Amino acid sequence: MNICLIGHGITCLILGNILSNKNIKISIFDENKYKNKFSTRTLGITKNNLDFLKKENINLNNKVWPINNIKVFNTSTNIKEILSFGPGKDSLFSLIKNYKLNDLLKKKIKKNKFIRKIRTNKKNFYKSIINNNHDFDLIINFDEKNKISKKLFYRRQDRDYNSTAYTTLLNHKKCDNHLAYQVFTKLGPIAFLPCSKNETSVVFSVLNQGRIISENEIYSLIKQYNKIYSIKSFSKIEKFQLKGSILRNYYNKNILCFGDNIHKVHPLAGQGLNMALRDIKIFSELIDKKIELGLPLDQSILKDFENKTKHLNYLFVNSIEFINHFFKLDNKFNNVYSNKLFYFLENNYFFKKYSLKFADRGFI
Repeated sequence: MNICLIGHGITCLILGNILSNKNIKISIFDENKYKNKFSTRTLGITKNNLDFLKKENINLNNKVWPINNIKVFNTSTNIKEILSFGPGKDSLFSLIKNYKLNDLLKKKIKKNKFIRKIRTNKKNFYKSIINNNHDFDLIINFDEKNKISKKLFYRRQDRDYNSTAYTTLLNHKKCDNHLAYQVFTKLGPIAFLPCSKNETSVVFSVLNQGRIISENEIYSLIKQYNKIYSIKSFSKIEKFQLKGSILRNYYNKNILCFGDNIHKVHPLAGQGLNMALRDIKIFSELIDKKIELGLPLDQSILKDFENKTKHLNYLFVNSIEFINHFFKLDNKFNNVYSNKLFYFLENNYFFKKYSLKFADRGFI
C-alpha cells in the first residue's frame, strides 16, 4: 500500500505518522511555502484527542500547557463574566505553540523509514495526479488552494467572516496561568490562551472596519481587555484574514481531501485542529478494520470516511457559526433577554456538562 499526502501542515504530519505506524508506505509532497509562519499562534487540543495521539505514539503530555478553567465575558454586559467552566480534577483542554508541535512532528517524520519526501517539479506532479498517471493507491490532499483542489474539488460553501485575526505573545510576570478566557467585544472576540507561567498567546478576531488598524491600536485594545496579567512586553503582531469553507464532496476517484480542505472554521472555539484529529481517528479506525478483515485498502475507504464524517462535520461547523452570530447580535443590540439566558446557562449543570463533552468529542 502506497499513500501520497499532499500538504505541509500539522494535520498532514500527524496523519503521516499514524498511517506509517500501520506499516503503510507514505510519500509526502510538500511545497513548503509556509515554513515557520505564525510563530505566535497556539493550538488547543482536547483531552480526548491527546489520549488518541498518545495511543498512536505521539505523546504530547509533557509538552502541552494544561487549561483547567475557562471564562467567557461579554462587553454588552460591561465586561462582566457570563459563563465559566471548571476548575475540575482534569484539565479541560491543553495548549501547545504551533511551531513546537510542527517541529516535533517533522523530527518524527525524518526518523521514519516508511515515510519519504517527494522532490519533483510541482507542475508535472499535479498534472500526473489530475490525469491519474501515477502509482499511488490513495492520495490525500490537504491544500485547498493547489491545482488538484481547484480542478477536482471546486464545489464548496465558502464563508468570508469579514474579519482579520491578530495574534501576539504576551510576556508577563509569572502566575498560576491555567485560566483561558475570551471576551466578546463589539469589534470581535479576543482570546487569552496561556502557554506557560509567564507567556500567554492572544488571538483577536477583529471585524474589518474599512481601514487599517495599527499595531498600537491592537496593543491598546489587548491592554483594555486584559484582566489578569502584568505585561512586560508583546511580540510582533501577526495577522491573517479569516475565511471558512465546507467542501461538498470529500473524494474523487482515489483522491481524498482532508483537514482545512474539507472544513475550515472560525477560531473562536479553538476547534480547527480538533475536528481534523477526530477525522484522523475515524480514518485510522476504518483502515484498521480493513486490515483486520484482510480486505484491500482501496477507494471504498474514502466513501466510508465521507459517510461517517460529513454530516458530523457539517453540524459541528454550523454550531460554531451559531455561536459566532449569536454574540455578534448580542453585542450589537445589548439584548436584555440574552442576559437572562446567560444567567440560566451559567447555573445549568446539564448545559455545562454537555458543552464540555461537545467541545471534547464533537458529535461522536
